Amino acid sequence: MTTRRITPVDHSISQPRHELLAVAEAVAREKGIERDEVLYAMEQAIQKAARAKYGFEKDVRAKVDTHTGDVSIWKVLTVVEEIENPLTQITLADAHHHDKDCQLGDEITEPLPPIEFGRVAAQSARQVIIQKVRDAERSHQYAEFKDRTGEIINGIVKRVEFGNVVVDLGRAEGILRREDLIQREVFRGGDRIRAIVAEVRPDARGPMVALSRTNPQFMAKLFESEVPEIYDNVIEVKSVSRDPGSRAKMAVYTSDASIDPVGSCVGLRGVRVQSVVTELQGEKVDIVLWSSNPATFVVNALAPAEVIKVVLDEEAHRVDVVVAEDQLSLAIGRRGQNVRLASQLTGWNIDIMTEEQEAKLRTEEYNTRTELFMKALDVDEVIAQLLAADGFSTVEELSFSPIEEFLGIEGFDETIAQEIQSRALAYVEQRAKDSLEKARKLGVSDEILEIDGMTAEMLLKLAEHEIKTLDDFADLAGDELLEMIQDDQLTLDQANVMIMAARAHWFKDEPKA
Repeated sequence: MTTRRITPVDHSISQPRHELLAVAEAVAREKGIERDEVLYAMEQAIQKAARAKYGFEKDVRAKVDTHTGDVSIWKVLTVVEEIENPLTQITLADAHHHDKDCQLGDEITEPLPPIEFGRVAAQSARQVIIQKVRDAERSHQYAEFKDRTGEIINGIVKRVEFGNVVVDLGRAEGILRREDLIQREVFRGGDRIRAIVAEVRPDARGPMVALSRTNPQFMAKLFESEVPEIYDNVIEVKSVSRDPGSRAKMAVYTSDASIDPVGSCVGLRGVRVQSVVTELQGEKVDIVLWSSNPATFVVNALAPAEVIKVVLDEEAHRVDVVVAEDQLSLAIGRRGQNVRLASQLTGWNIDIMTEEQEAKLRTEEYNTRTELFMKALDVDEVIAQLLAADGFSTVEELSFSPIEEFLGIEGFDETIAQEIQSRALAYVEQRAKDSLEKARKLGVSDEILEIDGMTAEMLLKLAEHEIKTLDDFADLAGDELLEMIQDDQLTLDQANVMIMAARAHWFKDEPKA
């Protein structure tokens, strides 16, 4: 599409040229926006006034010269073969009277005489300019703060509304909600405040800057401002967990063997950590050494409690921690605070127990497995005890474990190992057969059994919960399935995959995009 102007004329409005540019520069300085954005707002206002004079149905446009301040007003006509709207269209034949080179689809411009701003037009233009300038100001404010998420920002308390603190940030306002304030913290108008920018989103009244003093990263950023090694990335803050206003834990790490990361964060005579504690209203901070070894990291995270033994269950992502009797209350902490923060810090579920409790638990597990093997495999107590003592916990494990794993058990040879595995396999198959039979009697569809990962035992448990058709199963959520199945081997991700497989038939008849 080509735009062609017919005749150049003087389109200046009656206002002095230099005055428009002076006003634009003054407004731009006051609002902190670009002069061109103010001039654009003026163009929109002039354009609106011109349309009011020459007709809103016409395509009337205006332009302010950024160098001279001259204002041009013109209307635009589109070149068409057959006119449908004579106010915005012109035939090719008529267009050729003005420009022989124009073609269909081109735009022809016709200059319009300058306009005088009456009282109503001036008021309307003023409102347009104010609105456009406000929009530009909000856009600049949002652009200024949108990339500052995760930064610590300083401000002055403007007012407190229903426990929420409104903070003057200079170019915008921030909001500290009651739940983002540290316990027992009280602010009044005029108080200086520091917080982390948790979220920035556009709003009709300007950017909405959500602040927080309880966010774990607020503490990490405070340490970054106090500890040069963190700021220079020599020391890395791996994770933070907080009970705001009470206690916090922070895991740090460095690849530089000559630097003590914990000592650097504490500082000489604790001066660095004390600065952070003061800002956090006396919140006690434990700084621990991060480790890639989960067991070591858990032990460090439970400080100051001393740990005797750690048992990891990687499939369940759980850690059993054994401590001395006199260390139990210290490891758990007041109202479970220490173990809860350690769990959040490491990402592992931590169970604390004493040596006596651990011994009792292991004995119960050992006896339970022994009885299971005696009944399922029809073997004597000694063999069942040997299997349980070697770490086997289920009959399924016995059925698919390599023969070599049995040969390490005292008194076991290949013949015994093969017999044990043969009996385990027969038991598992018979149990699956019985479960499948019961499930079918309860009316469960075989379609569910065809889902990858589904077993006969799962099918029976589903039947007991009235899940009998493929649609019944597809309607489940992953956590619901786990609750019904009660199978430690099935993870939430696997459960979700099975449910999505069951839903596949809902979409198979839909056309491909």
